[in-house]
Amino acid sequence: MWAIVALVLQLFLLCLLGRIVLSWFPPSGSGPMESIRSVLYTITEPVLAPVRSLLPPVRLGGIGLDLSVTIVFILILVVLGLLPR
Repeated sequence: MWAIVALVLQLFLLCLLGRIVLSWFPPSGSGPMESIRSVLYTITEPVLAPVRSLLPPVRLGGIGLDLSVTIVFILILVVLGLLPR
């Protein structure tokens, strides 16, 4: 059972990584990359939105740094480390 939980968490981490990488590139509006971006946002946003609502973006000059992805990523790594093997 714990192996299934670990697998789901690892797959979610991969989705987060994909979302991080795709966020570095501007949206093109259509095409296969936008389909992938849409799927990744659909999967990850339900987890990230509550964290984002509790922790507003950190202001760095004229931009806001969203730390929700980092916090969720670290929390999942901690949970994976605590799961029995």
